[in-house]
Amino acid sequence: MLSVLFHLLPYLVVIGPVVVIHEFGHFLAGKAVGAKIDAFSIGFGKAIFERTDRSGVSWRLAWLPIGGYVRFAGDDNAASVPDTNDLDALRRDIVAREGEDALKQYHYFKPIWQRALISVAGPAANFVLSIAIFAAIVMVLGEPVSKARIGEVFANTPAARAGLKPGDVVLKADGKAIKAPEAIKELVVLRTGVPITLLVDRGGRQFVTNVTPVRGPVSDGMGHTQQLGRIGVGFADRPGDRKLVRYGPVGAIRMGVAKTYDILETTIYYIGRMIEGRETAAQLSGPIGMAQISGDLVKQAAEASKDPATLALNLFLTAAQLVAAISVGIGFLNLMPIPVLDGGHLLFYAYEAVTRRPLAAKVQAVGYRVGLALVLGLMLFATVNDLQRLRVFNFIGGLFS
Repeated sequence: MLSVLFHLLPYLVVIGPVVVIHEFGHFLAGKAVGAKIDAFSIGFGKAIFERTDRSGVSWRLAWLPIGGYVRFAGDDNAASVPDTNDLDALRRDIVAREGEDALKQYHYFKPIWQRALISVAGPAANFVLSIAIFAAIVMVLGEPVSKARIGEVFANTPAARAGLKPGDVVLKADGKAIKAPEAIKELVVLRTGVPITLLVDRGGRQFVTNVTPVRGPVSDGMGHTQQLGRIGVGFADRPGDRKLVRYGPVGAIRMGVAKTYDILETTIYYIGRMIEGRETAAQLSGPIGMAQISGDLVKQAAEASKDPATLALNLFLTAAQLVAAISVGIGFLNLMPIPVLDGGHLLFYAYEAVTRRPLAAKVQAVGYRVGLALVLGLMLFATVNDLQRLRVFNFIGGLFS
């Protein structure tokens, strides 16, 4: 039970702010275009605190801390995109209750561009959150930079065949500057069978070589191993290889954008490789996997801390970076053109902009069910991945063998 709580609490600390910020993005955009909002809730379920402000928004703190939601006035349609009949009925009801002028306050009677802005604002808020966290970290604490110096080259590996030797320093990979060995590892793991062009420094002389990763066991440093791309090298520092680079506000924001873009680019690349059948879906994680990662990172931060002050700082940095990374993923996921997600709403708005009328209710209902099935199927698949990664099925099988 204690182990479950050890992994669950960090997960709630991480996922809660990401979802709340996403919903707050919708809220701010709605306010900006004058949309009437009924409620904004932090958490789900029964409210343990509730207060209504002067604009009529009910601010709630609910007992289940797994995110939150914003509810716009008149938002009763499951897909949040009512058809012509629904709109006509809603229009008559609003006019009868509040008068003709009240229509312009309701989300559904806003111009399409304003409704689209509200939908985009949620994912945009996630990206802004990630940029802000990364920027704050490098501005306050600086960015650790280390030469990607090769300490060992294993025999009969892609690195050996590419002519790499101990002492070589990788300066660039596929034209991108390498600031740490981890950057090479992150690039290699998803590029099995894909040649990577390296710019290498050997004793002051630079040369270019190509290395093609092969699939093999790769550890994540937390006791978990997966079959991913590898080139067969180990990295080692020499005195002076490591330094700390500090940034001003503008430089920090630029770095925040770059780090956020890197995560987004890697996510899109991985999905593309997976669709092509060149990469397995083993890295997809659901809530269980995210909880496991959160707990493992907290444990790793605790083990690396020598005193309470260092522990507090390490835990804060670990949580902040995990929030930033997950926020990028949540933002990207919600932009996918799947009904029930923000991207699905944008797809419906695009249809309405072209045809000058909302999509028929029956088509919306089918799209909503298909979209919900896709999302639930993805969550189920990711959960199965998590259970396999944790060897739960092996444990259960062992009980009956």
